[in-house]
Amino acid sequence: MTRPVLVMMRPLPLPLLWANGEEIEVRQFQGDFSLFEGATVLCSTALDRVDADFIAAIPDSVKLIANIGTGYDNIDLVAATAKGIKITNTPVVAEDTADLAFLLILASARQLTANQKFLRAGHWTSTQPATHIGKTAHGTTLGIVGFGQIGQAVARRAKGFNMNVIYHGPSRKPAAEKLLDATYFETLEEMLATADIVSLNCALTAQTKHIINAQTLSAMKSDAVLVNTGRGALIDEAALVAAMKAGHLSAAGLDVFEYEPDIHPGLLELNNVTLAPHIGAATAQCHEAIGACAIENILAQFEGRELISCVNPL
Repeated sequence: MTRPVLVMMRPLPLPLLWANGEEIEVRQFQGDFSLFEGATVLCSTALDRVDADFIAAIPDSVKLIANIGTGYDNIDLVAATAKGIKITNTPVVAEDTADLAFLLILASARQLTANQKFLRAGHWTSTQPATHIGKTAHGTTLGIVGFGQIGQAVARRAKGFNMNVIYHGPSRKPAAEKLLDATYFETLEEMLATADIVSLNCALTAQTKHIINAQTLSAMKSDAVLVNTGRGALIDEAALVAAMKAGHLSAAGLDVFEYEPDIHPGLLELNNVTLAPHIGAATAQCHEAIGACAIENILAQFEGRELISCVNPL
């Protein structure tokens, strides 16, 4: 029996894995494609670019790319599917990501970054109170772009703040609307014009890249708050910086960035922008769940079982 081989795009703390009574050989890819000889599974992360050229370079023995992350925009899905390679993701981050989205909503609306800088700089005195006045979050209208698992989890939290939930996406979701008392807007611009706070929770595709740009930003209320825990390239960061420097939008909260880990310098200069280094799923419990999901898909491939989260069934 040929020993099962798994190739990792980057070192991750995996336990010893066994399939069909055989220990899985784990190899670390460092640029040498000969390492893929005899391999069946490639394990990648959202930070690893697996483009058409990469897919063309790996042998036909590779039947699965097990991507760690809910999104899989780092992989050329068309090229992989054409080569007969299945792609799996780890869609177990909804609750933790929604927690962070709401953290950014509150921190941004209440100008936490600006006020913390004010305090740390020693400006808070008995004669100098905080001058960065925030925006009320409870009872406002929250617009959610993308009403999948994460978007709906954000909506559940919003109901605890007595917020009016509206959403936009490629199609209506009547069951979720009824459950969450949410209202669907067919056009993005109409939803943006209505919302006090906007949360981006959609996947990054060719259609959603730069969905927030100069034109759509202009449709938003001048004192609106924009939060992004989806993918960085959903926002044209140059357009966002220009809009905020011109006084359009009261605040923004960003966990993801267009060219991460590089941050647009203009964002770093703005006191009314709250920044986080892509930590939507950064809890011990969530990491454990992500790892377990990826491992289950890997083992299922080696053992000939059904994959639990295949995004391109072949």
